[in-house]
Amino acid sequence: MLPALTGLRALLALGIMFFHFTPPHMRLVAPVIDTAYALVAVFFLLSGYVLAYNYVDRPAPLVKREFWRARFARLYPVYLLSLAISLPMLQAEWHAHSHSDFFTGLVLAPLLLQGWVPTLATFWNTVAWTLSVEVLLYAAFPWLIRLPWPKSPARLIALLVAIWAIGLVPHSLYILLNPDHLSAPANRYTYGYWLRALKFSTIVYAATFLTGIGLGKLQTILVLTPRQRTLVAAASLLALAAFYSQATPFAPYVLMHGGLMTPLFAALILGLSGPNTIASLFSWRPLVLLGEASYCLFLLHFNFIGMVRHYHVTDRLHLAAFDPWITYAATILLAFAAYYLVEVPARKAILRRGKARSA
Repeated sequence: MLPALTGLRALLALGIMFFHFTPPHMRLVAPVIDTAYALVAVFFLLSGYVLAYNYVDRPAPLVKREFWRARFARLYPVYLLSLAISLPMLQAEWHAHSHSDFFTGLVLAPLLLQGWVPTLATFWNTVAWTLSVEVLLYAAFPWLIRLPWPKSPARLIALLVAIWAIGLVPHSLYILLNPDHLSAPANRYTYGYWLRALKFSTIVYAATFLTGIGLGKLQTILVLTPRQRTLVAAASLLALAAFYSQATPFAPYVLMHGGLMTPLFAALILGLSGPNTIASLFSWRPLVLLGEASYCLFLLHFNFIGMVRHYHVTDRLHLAAFDPWITYAATILLAFAAYYLVEVPARKAILRRGKARSA
């Protein structure tokens, strides 16, 4: 329905993969790759937006059970696959945690609850802490969509700015209070209990998700011509380029992680939500195909690439000369295989069984 946003999801997933395993010879886009941790918040923004876009104007009321079943069918089969593929990672987890923490993580991870415990948020599948956030937000969505959102575009935009600012309060307080007693500003390699709680907590991303829902509401009441959408998309891309090229060395890591750039990405999403020149670029068919498999790419890339490197697979296959690109290609192929062989058929089967039960 929104192919340009699907293309955007592909770029976000690739950015996060490159962030975790930065390829050499890509220093031209280093400001984007080195701060791609901030793109995780954009996924939550997009999630709230797309859900609101799909459900806000439906004549029939949202049926909670059907909605939650659809979300489960979307998330869990591939997540279960990611845990199965990542079974060798449990050996490293065993040595990294106390026995009680290990068995706690072993219980919480399949239940998508690991994000509630800062020390175990990245247990088993490092990037899957995001699903703990999604589960909470999806559970609340049927009520959030029914909130009395303003009908005026100006008031709604003002409310979205306020929600974004409130969402940055915990991160600002962390910088001011320094509860982990850091001797230097935090960065991606900094470890601290309260920093982990801030980075992986399911609550702190609620503001970003709410902003996405409000943005979806705004999309339905804001009338934009293709020319206006082109201007909005172009302005947001220019602003993002200026921010990445000039401001990222000075932007606090904690604020970046908390959604500092949300207004710029919100403007880009609005600009891409209708036919225009820039949206057609993001709707390039290969990019859209990858965007459809972006959830699989996001969820599988970290442990898969980690294991490929740990077991020196490219060396054993005498393909090290082509690395890291051959590893990235294999990861993308794995994502497509997971999408077509697991995500799509499992989702259809779960939804079909749900309809049969309802009937």
